[in-house]
Amino acid sequence: MTEQSPSTRSATESPPVLELDDVHVRYGGSHILQGVSFDVPATGVTALLGRNGVGKTTTLKAIIGLAPRAGRIRLQGREIQSMTTARIVRGGIGYVPEDREVFGGLTVDENLRLVAPDEGVEAPVVGRLFPDLVARRGQRAGTLSGGQQQMVSLARVLLRENALLLIDEPTKGLAPKLVTEVADVLAEVARTTPVLLVEQNLPLVRRIADRVVVLDAGQVVHRGAAAELVADVDLTRELLGVSMRREGAA
Repeated sequence: MTEQSPSTRSATESPPVLELDDVHVRYGGSHILQGVSFDVPATGVTALLGRNGVGKTTTLKAIIGLAPRAGRIRLQGREIQSMTTARIVRGGIGYVPEDREVFGGLTVDENLRLVAPDEGVEAPVVGRLFPDLVARRGQRAGTLSGGQQQMVSLARVLLRENALLLIDEPTKGLAPKLVTEVADVLAEVARTTPVLLVEQNLPLVRRIADRVVVLDAGQVVHRGAAAELVADVDLTRELLGVSMRREGAA
């Protein structure tokens, strides 16, 4: 495994918000995660990278309790691997899945009131980060564009108090303008809440991520600073099969 940043922590540095220690996930006869171990610092964005099918989404599902897992997972020092998803969410982890999972038959406001019954789109965080949703409060979520639905999914999770956000490929399938809008929101959110982000868009990773963890075949093969990885064309090609020279800007 390559590791370009030392794992030692200074006496004044905050402990990690999340720790995975030898986490395994098996589905039937398939061993998807094979001893995954890494920490998520208490600040900024940590990007979880890797080629398709290496276990990135499964890692998020293992953390949140949606995949059968073995090993130790600690949130703010407290073990959560035996907890249900509902308890984990109440304990401080917000999860934005890859497929967004908005309620298409409900309005934007109704989707948000499922989490914050007394506020909905009137919540300060919605007005600050998602003004377009305020304007579309009465529109059914199923009629929104993909980018707008992504904003509903992000807004919904931000209506809770979160110690950590798990966000799975928020820019997948979005037009470049919407990618930029999502990036702006994530950068703002990460100022106050740490984020573990699964993302394929390397220019976005370069822009907002502080650290990276790279998976391959269900194992961690690299940890380090995001800027160092995306600046190293050969290493990026080796680990991810892409080159920043061929990628556009976020």
